[in-house]
Amino acid sequence: MDSFKQRLLASPFDLTRPTNETALPNYSLPGAPPAETTAPPEVSFQMKSRTDPDFWSAPGQETTEEGKDGAGLLSNETLSALKKRIHEKYLKDADVAVVSRLSRETLTEQVRVQMELVLDAENLALTQKMRDVLVEAVVDEILGLGPIESLLADPEVTEVMVNGPKQIYVEKKGKLILTDTTFEDDTHVLRIIERIVAPLGRRIDESSPMVDARLKDGSRVNAIIPPLAVKGPSITIRKFSKIPYQIEDMIRFGTLTQKMATFLEACVNGRMNIIVSGGTGSGKTTTLGVLSSYIPEGERIVTIEDAAELQLRQPHVVTLETRPANLEGKGEITIRHLVKNSLRMRPDRIVIGEVRGGEALDMLQAMNTGHDGSLATLHANSPRDVMARLETMVLMAGTELPVRAIREQIASAVQLIVHQSRLRDGSRRITHITEVQKMEGDVIVLQDIFHFEWIGMDENGKVIGEMKPTGLRPLFLPALMAQGISLPQDIFL
Repeated sequence: MDSFKQRLLASPFDLTRPTNETALPNYSLPGAPPAETTAPPEVSFQMKSRTDPDFWSAPGQETTEEGKDGAGLLSNETLSALKKRIHEKYLKDADVAVVSRLSRETLTEQVRVQMELVLDAENLALTQKMRDVLVEAVVDEILGLGPIESLLADPEVTEVMVNGPKQIYVEKKGKLILTDTTFEDDTHVLRIIERIVAPLGRRIDESSPMVDARLKDGSRVNAIIPPLAVKGPSITIRKFSKIPYQIEDMIRFGTLTQKMATFLEACVNGRMNIIVSGGTGSGKTTTLGVLSSYIPEGERIVTIEDAAELQLRQPHVVTLETRPANLEGKGEITIRHLVKNSLRMRPDRIVIGEVRGGEALDMLQAMNTGHDGSLATLHANSPRDVMARLETMVLMAGTELPVRAIREQIASAVQLIVHQSRLRDGSRRITHITEVQKMEGDVIVLQDIFHFEWIGMDENGKVIGEMKPTGLRPLFLPALMAQGISLPQDIFL
């Protein structure tokens, strides 16, 4: 990962001819002719234009493209200081109120002029490529999120994690990678956090050291600062996909098979209530969005999320988002408030981004009172764990229901669990598609329809496995057929 440091070349070394040309002492043997002494060879340099790409190369050396990026690097301190001087000089001469309304193109040109003034005043020379990179970094500092702006622009990066000013990780293809991008110090990180939360009317300080926010493109942001974050302010950004994934993408990624996709499409069209479960970063929200795309266009959909991420393409969608408490600690609107309110909005489908508390009871009641075909996600380690988590969350609602009554509610409300995992190699797979059948005694009976069969790992560390049908048919299959939804006979074989 190229950092700002790696994209600039250093200032020239002051390579001049030695001023002390004293001859070396004669250490020849007695009687031998005196040794010939010579002055050190003179080193000459050819003057070149400051804009010449080979400005810093000595005679006989050719500066390759590789050399421009990798040789003679400025130190982080020198680099940050140069960028900071240009930044401060520009803001000193500019009207801050006007700057906030400038387009990126106009601001770039203005910063470029300021950069030339600073370079000329300090007698510094940079290639055109270096100048472009420097201008971009200053513009990112003014309009964007500083050093991490380039990381967010990388299409392969799905998450950016700032563990402090000097340690920034990204997630690429399911793997965590340490970058060499850094902030100047804690104050620099705090300034970027303020830039994120201020437009949203949020605050972050010692009295309120944690905040959840959303960028303009929809990316989710969590920030936490000292004294809670011991090593410095921390930022976690889950990037927002500009183009929603389709089922074909997930099949291509190996997340599921065509048979599984056909089965899930039938279940959504047949108005089965589905829970998408999995661990953190397993891809639950992506799968929820793909399943939601199967909902027919003629239905009214209400989505409920902490941070609006789902990008449904149906025409009749109402998007609801929670709201944190204000500065006085009042006005908070939770997922549970929105679930209750959604029942008064005449929804055909309710899609909940994540169930994590007492709203589970309201969701189950909605599923049991005519709102079939609802979808939701929750954190769990397995399909069986989903049942235990739902029980716990219903109890969090404050109702003193017997455990059997809660389990009966779950068994009658939920028909299908789609469980997803992030495997050791970073790949995301749907490992179980499980039917919730009925109660037998005090236990909810679960039956796997599809499951991932793990075989091992190859020499490259890739997981070897196959997603297979178990051969069992779901009990709700006649209900699908009654709605005119037929499935190929070989789909369960």
